[in-house]
Amino acid sequence: MAAKDKPFQNLLKTERIGSEDLRFYDLTALKDNRYEKLPFSIRVLLESAVRNCDGFQIQESDVQNILNWSENQDKSVEIPFKPARVILQDFTGVPAVVDFAAMRDAVEKLGGDPQKINPICPADLVIDHSVQVDVSRSAVRNTPNPGGGQRSNVAACPAGSQRSNKNSWCSSCLHSALPLMDEICPFHHLETQGSTALKKNQDLEFERNKERFIFLKWGAKAFKNMLIVPPGSGIVHQVNLEYLGRVVFNTDGLLYPDSLVGTDSHTTMINGLGIVAWGVGGIEAEAVMLGQAISMVLPKVVGYKITGQLNPLITSTDLVLTITKHLRQVGVVGKFVEFYGPGVSQLSIADRATISNMCPEYGATVGFFPVDDQSIEYLRQTGREEDKIRFVEKYLRANKMFRDYDNTDNDPEFSELVELDMNTVVPCCSGPKRPHDKVAVTDMKTDFMTCLNNKIGFKGFAIPSEKQTMTIPFVYDKQEYTLSHGSVVIAAITSCTNTSNPSVMLGAGLLAKNAVEAGLDVKPYIKTSLSPGSGVVTYYLRESGVIPYLDKLGFGIVGYGCMTCIGNSGPLEEPVAQAIDKGDLVACGVLSGNRNFEGRIHPLTRANYLASPPLVIAYALAGTVCFDFEKDSLGKNAEGKEIYLRDIWPTREQIHQVEQQFVIPSMFREVYSKIQKGTDRWMALDAPDSQLYPWDAKSTYIKSPPFFENMTKELPDMQGVKDAFVLLNLGDSVTTDHISPAGSISRTSPAARYLGNLGLTPREFNSYGSRRGNDDVMARGTFANIRLVNKLMDKPGPRTIHVPSNDQMDIYDAAQRYDSEGKQVIVLAGKEYGSGSSRDWAAKGPWILGIKAVIAESYERIHRSNLVGMGIIPLQYKSGETAQSLGLTGREAYTIDLNEDIKPGQLAVVKTNDGKTFEVIVRFDTDVELTYFRHGGILNYMIRKML
Repeated sequence: MAAKDKPFQNLLKTERIGSEDLRFYDLTALKDNRYEKLPFSIRVLLESAVRNCDGFQIQESDVQNILNWSENQDKSVEIPFKPARVILQDFTGVPAVVDFAAMRDAVEKLGGDPQKINPICPADLVIDHSVQVDVSRSAVRNTPNPGGGQRSNVAACPAGSQRSNKNSWCSSCLHSALPLMDEICPFHHLETQGSTALKKNQDLEFERNKERFIFLKWGAKAFKNMLIVPPGSGIVHQVNLEYLGRVVFNTDGLLYPDSLVGTDSHTTMINGLGIVAWGVGGIEAEAVMLGQAISMVLPKVVGYKITGQLNPLITSTDLVLTITKHLRQVGVVGKFVEFYGPGVSQLSIADRATISNMCPEYGATVGFFPVDDQSIEYLRQTGREEDKIRFVEKYLRANKMFRDYDNTDNDPEFSELVELDMNTVVPCCSGPKRPHDKVAVTDMKTDFMTCLNNKIGFKGFAIPSEKQTMTIPFVYDKQEYTLSHGSVVIAAITSCTNTSNPSVMLGAGLLAKNAVEAGLDVKPYIKTSLSPGSGVVTYYLRESGVIPYLDKLGFGIVGYGCMTCIGNSGPLEEPVAQAIDKGDLVACGVLSGNRNFEGRIHPLTRANYLASPPLVIAYALAGTVCFDFEKDSLGKNAEGKEIYLRDIWPTREQIHQVEQQFVIPSMFREVYSKIQKGTDRWMALDAPDSQLYPWDAKSTYIKSPPFFENMTKELPDMQGVKDAFVLLNLGDSVTTDHISPAGSISRTSPAARYLGNLGLTPREFNSYGSRRGNDDVMARGTFANIRLVNKLMDKPGPRTIHVPSNDQMDIYDAAQRYDSEGKQVIVLAGKEYGSGSSRDWAAKGPWILGIKAVIAESYERIHRSNLVGMGIIPLQYKSGETAQSLGLTGREAYTIDLNEDIKPGQLAVVKTNDGKTFEVIVRFDTDVELTYFRHGGILNYMIRKML
């Protein structure tokens, strides 16, 4: 690249750090007073623009726009951003790997070297969305009896780990380099309840997902610059926090800030470690993987000042639920939130990460904690190498990206200020249907009863007063129990939101220990589970001696993945399910997750509450949310004394002492040194060794997509639209949920017919999410939402009219019929087309259906970009014009001319077969987007670039 295309080369500085001469762009050398006033998160965007400025994707004017953030933050100025890396989970990652495999095929077909197709930007994929809580609390013989103070029936450790020397270790264990504080190696006891459930759940996970896992294992071997973390390793965001997060990259001696986008909304969790990151859709993620910039609006930055101290009995979960409600009330959608103030210094990185994880719930794009001394200590605690820690700190200090939260002179300028005094935080939950509906624990009983009375809504169930005290008896395991409104039937310690935080996990363990020693227990019909976000959690829980107590209460380890938090909660026991149905009960789930939307956790738990891991155990012990912990006893001990929650609740200081002793760097190093190895099941998978994937024509999960079937080496002529019929005539606020396939596959849908014709039964259909690697399924599920309102039809649903014949049919079938007739199709839409979460299949699906263009009144920004990325033309009515004002019915045929010399934002003429003519704005907003479209989409552009 010519020097003129790198206008900020003069900012490159070389500094000796340790034994290396390392280079970086010194932003202080800009000599611009505006820089030190920028929020720390905006400084990261600026550095990326400076380093990647090439006069094409990123121009000098973009750098100036960011520097001038104070003036531009209110002006919806668009800027390009090139993150340092990409992270994916398996549900969203599979289609990305499918696309890369198909790109290799296309490059070879066109005479190029397929091995050139690799992620240009580093990509990490963690398989964590596939495991379910099919089994929990398995009945096992020889279970430890923690209440008696003895561990019975201990198997002899083959390495002789029964010992008196606490500084020795078990040489045959995975943790052979880890000194054990136990007299007996905790990894060589007979199987506990959790370990049996863990094995069964992992077995079922592999049975269901074998095709997908084989494909991903092939990808792990075939692609460079892509790390694929096997199933059973943990949750993507916790693995990112504990291991993958670099904070500062060192690429061939060039230092720059770590930053990323991820195909999961809770990618923001890494903000707690001082890394700018947020969730995006699959197409944006693939674009970044291919070295392209993504477009974003220069955001406002809300400064959130934290002061005061947490009460000794308060958890970080209580703090985050308080902040979530507060910021929802403030209104931060589309904004960055940056935390500051003296209170931040008192929060551990795990505490900060918990707050950042909930960023989607309070609506911000990021919830950012700039790097400080605590961040550096966390890198040491989690076993990062000392030489890397050295250049992280040196670089950030040199570029004034290192924060001192106690120094007000260090405070930047913010768009607006909000403040929270931590002294005001009280123990709380959130629910019953939204993560930002905080309820103080002291108010839970009355709040739930109010919800029963309220009309149906986010805080209401409309239960008639005469039915509110109903109890339903049932028999479980030869014993009779009763359920009523408010009964807890699911209690899950789950989700990276909390399992990444040793303070709340050890707090749960200590609470379990105190409860068991007091003689308390959890009713056996409650589905209890513990799904850690990484193997490190298992290490410190076992080393601290709390695992047997958790097991005793039913909180055995059931898997390493998102599990209950994403709805993979598995079935309830049949007698429990029948009792809930019989009484039409508002049964409850309590979980340490981040989302509790209605129907998400389990179909039978109409009320779901987010809570800290200790409170999850507390409500499991209580058996109901209609419980006043101050007044109601949890049970009696052996002496007949009433036991209250306050009697067994550990303090923050007690938890901190245990954490200091047992959460140590060697645990993290040992776990993550084997991160790519996987379990025995993963190692036993026989994945192909070829550079090109040998597609299995019989696979119903993985299929080569059709995106490049007719691609040529040469750039195609600019093509408009000729005599196209309207496949769908839509109104305002059509979301990606309406467009993209999601959820279960309806038995009457085109996708169900397709799978049925392949010999699958409805039980084997699985979900659209699990079949994202099969375009035949996904295309049939596009626009398949039962609430889709198509103006060509007289009622909502996934149906349309084949205009020439006036036949009504499923949308997919109509698209196929138009294609067989050689007819093009378009979509008419109203305002905010494509709003909601960014989803790649909301653009890929329409492309497969043959949609050439969309004419809308306005677009959601990212979805419009995704349409361009797939080669679909986004057109917009001129201001004041709509389909209705122009007299368009959707039964016309449309011709749209695009000139070879078209420019971004140019007008185009639309003609219909009934004589109407009008102009539309061609929403190619940049030269880069126009380039992508000329090639037929961003993936096609990259293929030609590699030839």
